[in-house]
Amino acid sequence: MGFDAEGGRRQYVSRTVHGDRRQAEVELTKLLRQVDEGAITPRSGSVGELCDAWYRQRCQVLSPPVAYNYRRIIDRFILPRWGATALSRLRVVDIDAWYAELLRGGGVGGRPLSASSVRRVHALFRTILEQGVRWGFLASNPAAASSPPPVRRHQVELAAAGTDFARLIEEAARVNGALPVFMRLALATGARRGELCALRWQDVDLRRGEVRIGRAIVEAGGVVTEKDTKTHQVRRVSIDRGTVAMLDAYRGEVDGILRSVGSSLSKEAFVFSHEPDGSKPWRPNYVTLAFCRLRDRLGLQGLRLHDLRHASASLLLASGVDVRTVSGRLGHAHASTTLDVYAHLIRQADQRAAGAIGELLDGSR
Repeated sequence: MGFDAEGGRRQYVSRTVHGDRRQAEVELTKLLRQVDEGAITPRSGSVGELCDAWYRQRCQVLSPPVAYNYRRIIDRFILPRWGATALSRLRVVDIDAWYAELLRGGGVGGRPLSASSVRRVHALFRTILEQGVRWGFLASNPAAASSPPPVRRHQVELAAAGTDFARLIEEAARVNGALPVFMRLALATGARRGELCALRWQDVDLRRGEVRIGRAIVEAGGVVTEKDTKTHQVRRVSIDRGTVAMLDAYRGEVDGILRSVGSSLSKEAFVFSHEPDGSKPWRPNYVTLAFCRLRDRLGLQGLRLHDLRHASASLLLASGVDVRTVSGRLGHAHASTTLDVYAHLIRQADQRAAGAIGELLDGSR
């Protein structure tokens, strides 16, 4: 492809053809035409240069939390290992060895990094290199052929979790009067923490027993912003009478505080706020921190705030509620997502269905 203008070195682009000589000649003809048309340009760059070029292009269309997380993964994991490496020197075997290193000591302070975290690093690295292939920086994507570690899906044991959540909700009332309401609502709706933080009183219909979920609070680098939901959907979720009563009592307490100072609660006020008038929402990280402190105090290690969402879905599926309804309540983009995450519960329901059919058939005979 000519000579490097800076160093005067010859430049090349290559393609590997898995076939005979004739197929190779056909590929060569295509490659020459692409070079003549400028579709491929000579490039002898590094992984770091490709990462920076990719991020500059993508950060404009990503949400702030996603862009922040991608930048963190690039700076913390990818650049220290591969930043100065020439793209032409990337090898599958070296990438696999890197994943093993991350598993052993890629965490904070040299602690092991979880398999799910390693897979997130792999997913981003693969995406960046794939863009490099499309731009002509690479002939192929070595990360696509690599072997990231498998991840075991986290499953909530319903019998134990039900008792644990009851203890957490009871203990939460001693920390913050709104915290047990948040946790009850998380279990009742299966909503994400950011979606609950974004709830305003105008989204809560106590008469109908319904909550409208259409926004989410996200936090990235200490900056809090409000955006649409993860799947860009607006959904209405019905809530039970006990949750309605709890929300009604909580609103009465907030109204009473504001009336004592000669004010009233606005419909646009956030349901969960440290401000008496609800002008600012809770930070999602505050909820997680409060939950983890309560969990540790009660000795419930291993339980996560996100398990409230999992428990809600699991209880519905175990009770025989159809997958499409559960998927809609959770705000999944597709019912297939619900099926993938809760496949073990679907199988249990299928076994119960087989038993029910057998009873009907045996009884009729």
